[in-house]
Amino acid sequence: MYRHWLEFEKPVEELEKKIDELRAFEASGNARSSEDIAKLEKKTKALLKDLYGKLTPQQITQVARHPYRPYTLDYVQNVFEDFIELHGDRTFRDDPAITGGLARLDGAPVVVLGHQKGRNTKEKVFRNFGMPNPEGYRKAKRLFELAERFSLPLFTFIDTPGAYPGVGAEERGQSEAIAANLMAMSRLKVPVIATVIGEGGSGGALAIGVADRVNMMEFSTYSVISPEGCAAILWKDGSKADLAAKALKIDAGELLKLGVIDKVVKEPVGGAHRDPAAAFKNLKSAILPQLKELKELDAASLVEARYRKYRSMGFFTEPRK
Repeated sequence: MYRHWLEFEKPVEELEKKIDELRAFEASGNARSSEDIAKLEKKTKALLKDLYGKLTPQQITQVARHPYRPYTLDYVQNVFEDFIELHGDRTFRDDPAITGGLARLDGAPVVVLGHQKGRNTKEKVFRNFGMPNPEGYRKAKRLFELAERFSLPLFTFIDTPGAYPGVGAEERGQSEAIAANLMAMSRLKVPVIATVIGEGGSGGALAIGVADRVNMMEFSTYSVISPEGCAAILWKDGSKADLAAKALKIDAGELLKLGVIDKVVKEPVGGAHRDPAAAFKNLKSAILPQLKELKELDAASLVEARYRKYRSMGFFTEPRK
């Protein structure tokens, strides 16, 4: 499934292609190939561990955008049970770029929602490349309110380059829809847990990210702008994305140090796309204790703690007179 190699994975690509050749040879009846395959697999795993242990911020961005990385529906179907999707914003239409509905987590009812990308061309166009229109954010807000009405914990999954910037989206109130979500999430009287599973881009990500606990998968990104977009603005040169990525501090480790997120969820060697089952297991192990902790707080304490959490981010200094 993950046979799509990134630029920095060229040495791994050569080894894995060799393994594929040996497997085909083994299928033709050569018994000795199995020993060679085992050796190459061990070498590949060691190489992946070394490569992924020292990724640059821009390389992490490439992993976050990997086309075979698990998307929201993959996490929903493998971490939760009995998912029932709900559609539409009750105002304009259903936006496939955001999916969500009711589910169960270890038997307990919850509300889940998140950005959804597509894998092939048809799916990408249908999901608008994971970039929601205003109706997508209004659908999300409807699900926020549903969670609060029935006192259900809310789980969100962030994976978008950003909100869709088209003319139609602006005409239908894109910025207002995002702002309304920020306000609604800040006041929710139920536990809210958000997880960045791929790209977390700009207000399009934050619109479903105002949470009591914010997690990031190890090789995901969370930033006000893409490295390429930042480089184009600051240096008028998109090729300086490496510099921009480093300056933006978009990776999970840096954001944890800054207090923007609460937890980094480990991914299997080589990224979540190489072993999705392990990624699902790691995330579930992370969110269950968080939910238990948040359930011990009453509604007023939840809202107050969430307010304090976001007010405490960042700092400023007074200029000397």
